[in-house]
Amino acid sequence: MRNHTAITTFILLGLTDDPEMQIVIFVFLLIAYMLSITGNLTIIVLTLVDSHLKTAMYFFLQNFSFLEISYTSSCILRFLYSLSTGDRTITYSACLTQLFFIYVIAIAQFFLLTIMSYDRYVAICKPLHYVTIMNPRFCKTLVFCCWMIALLLISPLLILVSGLEFCDSNAIDHFGCDANPLMKIACSDTGRLEQMVIVCAVVTFILTLVCVILSYVYIVRTILRFPSAQQRKKAFSTCSSHMIVLSLSYGSCIFMYTRPSSKDDMTMNKRISLLNNSISPMLNPFIYTLRNKQVIQAFNDLVTKLYPCQGSSGKLK
Repeated sequence: MRNHTAITTFILLGLTDDPEMQIVIFVFLLIAYMLSITGNLTIIVLTLVDSHLKTAMYFFLQNFSFLEISYTSSCILRFLYSLSTGDRTITYSACLTQLFFIYVIAIAQFFLLTIMSYDRYVAICKPLHYVTIMNPRFCKTLVFCCWMIALLLISPLLILVSGLEFCDSNAIDHFGCDANPLMKIACSDTGRLEQMVIVCAVVTFILTLVCVILSYVYIVRTILRFPSAQQRKKAFSTCSSHMIVLSLSYGSCIFMYTRPSSKDDMTMNKRISLLNNSISPMLNPFIYTLRNKQVIQAFNDLVTKLYPCQGSSGKLK
């Protein structure tokens, strides 16, 4: 009988073998990664130190920023290492570890985005009860449930992946470990694993998307009933940042997983996946802060405290 430990290391094929293009990709990813870490860390620090950002919305934003840092680090750091050293090998255990963190964090992100949609629903549709409903204990429970659901969904999938046998090829056609490329090089039956991937995708993607759509249907209906145009504009403004992030997250997934699985389309999917893993975590802090006066004011206050002399002349406009 063949054992899956017949192959103990994998080779990540990455995106290209062109050395010049690899340098361009490395510089691009390094800049995007540094901006992502800086932006998301800034949001986390501001929500921790500023008393005006202690509401449920900013608590969820703080946790979302933490997930963004964790997700882009799990995906991009290993690829940056491969590009800088030329070492494309990854051990079996490291591959499973990367797969675990990527999937857990990705699933938790989708459920957290759903909770953030519910938060906006309560804020706009039930404003008088917002503080009572979205109390700190309830918010912490919701975030905890995101992690628990992610762990429950990923555990059976990871068990099935760990049982795969790799006997012939050890070349993963991706820049990181992913379930689909692993199934393509496995020499054992992948039927159950494919079914589990579909179940995880349906529960995570379809269920959360339906909940998000329902939340925004009620939000839009409520906003359209507001008597003045200024009230409607202000209400839509509070949801605009979250709607943009939702569009980026769900749009990229729909684009990747509704395309045929030909070789050219798989290459395109890898590129879209790379952009999703690097660009989205970089853009999200700017999306949430550029139009948010409270966050900008909190940033100005923090700069003033750290640099009293420069703070007054260097405030954001």
